[in-house]
Amino acid sequence: MTVSITPLGGLPMIRPGDDLAALLLASVDAAGGVVDGDILVICQKIVSKAENRLVALDPDDPEARARLIEAEAVRIVRRRGDLVIAETTHGFVCANAGIDLSNVDDGYAALLPVDSDRSAHHLRNALRARYDVDVAIIVSDTFGRPWRLGLTDVAIGVAGIAAVVDLRGTADDRGRILQVTEVAIADEIASAAELVMGKAAAVPAAIVRGLDAAWFGNGSARDLVRNPQEDLFR
Repeated sequence: MTVSITPLGGLPMIRPGDDLAALLLASVDAAGGVVDGDILVICQKIVSKAENRLVALDPDDPEARARLIEAEAVRIVRRRGDLVIAETTHGFVCANAGIDLSNVDDGYAALLPVDSDRSAHHLRNALRARYDVDVAIIVSDTFGRPWRLGLTDVAIGVAGIAAVVDLRGTADDRGRILQVTEVAIADEIASAAELVMGKAAAVPAAIVRGLDAAWFGNGSARDLVRNPQEDLFR
């Protein structure tokens, strides 16, 4: 398998109310279009901006920040100084309930999309209508990880591809039957795409091409959230 990742540049600064699908289509056109089996990975920030998920916030007012985190969280998992690890309504456990001050105008904070899967489906439908091809969409965001240093991108919205590929019951290369292996394909794709998108390169999307056709189908970012009854750390 050979996989290619093409950055999509040329997008203008996204503002609330912008037609993100139309802007992405123009960028995809400039990159030569898409084909069956492509995945378009889009950073959460431009989705949130287009969907007007921006709120006024004074970065020097810690009480206002704490109130906003509380409003966006369904559960506070841990606190350490100014850092809050919270569970969002989507089921994601992340820093500050996903609230982000980077790459937004001063005095504002970006919230996660209300329903990132729905956002992904909307963009997928726009691409299918333009090109008459079967493509997938992943909305990505940057998360930290327990027990490991550094940040990586993960999938918070999925359409047209499995979020998790279940390999249980299949054999490894020695013929042993796998018992617990479930691969977070959508997270791996999001993380790979981030290599060409970066944090400060003004490249908010990428086309990933060449992945296994068997991975395509119905998927949801919620498939990546571990069932609380199976979580040893809750």
